[in-house]
Amino acid sequence: MQITGHNYIGGARSAKGETIVYSVDATSGEQLSYKFYQATPEEVDAAARAAQEAYPIYRSLSAEKRASFLEAIADELDALGDDFVQLVCRETALPAGRIQGERGRTSGQMRLFAQVLRRGDFYGARIDRALPDRKPMARPDLRQCRMGLGPVAVFGASNFPLAFSTAGGDTASALAAGCPVVFKAHSGHMGTAEYTGEAVIRAAERTGMPAGVFNMIYGAGVGEQLVKHPAIQAVGFTGSLRGGRALCDMAAARPQPIPVFAEMSSINPVVLLPEALKQRGDSVANDLAASVVLGCGQFCTNPGLIIGMRSPELSAFLERFSASMNDQPAQTMLNAGTLKSYMKGLERLNAHSGITHLAGATQQSNNQAQPQLFKADVSMLWEGDELLQEEVFGPTTIVVEVADKAELIRALHALHGQLTATLIADAGDLETYGTELTAVLEQKAGRLLINGYPTGVEVCDSMVHGGPYPATSDARGTSVGTLAIDRFLRPVCYQNYPDALLPEPLKNANPLGIARLVNGVTTRDALS
Repeated sequence: MQITGHNYIGGARSAKGETIVYSVDATSGEQLSYKFYQATPEEVDAAARAAQEAYPIYRSLSAEKRASFLEAIADELDALGDDFVQLVCRETALPAGRIQGERGRTSGQMRLFAQVLRRGDFYGARIDRALPDRKPMARPDLRQCRMGLGPVAVFGASNFPLAFSTAGGDTASALAAGCPVVFKAHSGHMGTAEYTGEAVIRAAERTGMPAGVFNMIYGAGVGEQLVKHPAIQAVGFTGSLRGGRALCDMAAARPQPIPVFAEMSSINPVVLLPEALKQRGDSVANDLAASVVLGCGQFCTNPGLIIGMRSPELSAFLERFSASMNDQPAQTMLNAGTLKSYMKGLERLNAHSGITHLAGATQQSNNQAQPQLFKADVSMLWEGDELLQEEVFGPTTIVVEVADKAELIRALHALHGQLTATLIADAGDLETYGTELTAVLEQKAGRLLINGYPTGVEVCDSMVHGGPYPATSDARGTSVGTLAIDRFLRPVCYQNYPDALLPEPLKNANPLGIARLVNGVTTRDALS
């Protein structure tokens, strides 16, 4: 099938540029018959302005209408056929089962945000009634709720072509918040973006959304102009530390600085405690190896650092873990650039005098990544060696051995911010170590696990997919789960406003029937 990708701007196709970029088969490297027009500077400007024009209309729509829009997107995604799945597989080398599951997650999170909109708690409605007789000064009537920031630029991720890309979590949460989106398609799966973008546009037309509610641009070198455009009020990004940090610096240097919500780099430490290894070391070794190589290690929650206490049980575990890692097959990575980066990461690890290679076949310069296991001296953490803190994006992990609890806690304190931190522990371990380790890990990660593996992120109300820098650029938010909507909202206070001019969440009659904090008490009652 021939696909010619045009940029989507203000509900219409646009192809004003002369630069053509092509989609590539991830497995063979073959150029596919899908070509895309790189956005010109004029088209980037037009996309941002289209979103700006749509913003006052879109944000004023009722939560119910926005919810219907999100559900329509979900329906359109679910209706995409086998040809779509096959295309995503060709562009990413990911298996069909993974793509089908990821599509379900993508449409599911659209429907979840529709529920959030109908529930109404995202408004954060607060009301403090006037106290005219208060001495020495009367209190005015004060009411607060939250509204969308404005147009949001979203950058597609390489490793999740659906769930973190065109109609992924950043787009879903921004649209739920009332923010039009300008989406920058990832170069690794532009055909996938084309299909998905068309689905979003169909849903927008079907539900009567303003034309610029969703815009999409292709090509390299367009991101900087997009982030710097005065119409853009926030940025969502999933990718490398280098890329995310560059966007943060650009946004901060604008005449009007804007927030960048970037999910960037994490090594997701797994702590192996003694009793757990004694009781089930072999099963932990097998399960942990499976987590390391899942999806060719191309998960942002991939366990890249394993810490255990020196003991015969740890030695036995390492022997079994090494054997299990040696048994793992090579896998094709998302694209040639990802493999090249992986190989450079392995070269740095192999060249370091404090790091020993424990398992894994020699990495060849073909299109597949070989799983690898290394062991590092814990002093690298204490001495601030950045190599042990850097994510190697691929099926690789590093083991660090500590002598006792004091060394373990010192090692954990030395870690940078993480998306996840895991304890593999039995009841006795938790009694001995649980409180102290949790107190440290709470400061280091956004999600703490016990006896699970981090490569699996549930989309729900209580999920946190975020963490202190460099895991994310803003540890106060999450890019997965319903709390993700908070990133694209800001509070507005109305003082002494007449009821007719108040937004619906704050009107006396409470027409939405939502829970509100009124004079310090949560209630759904109308006000007299």
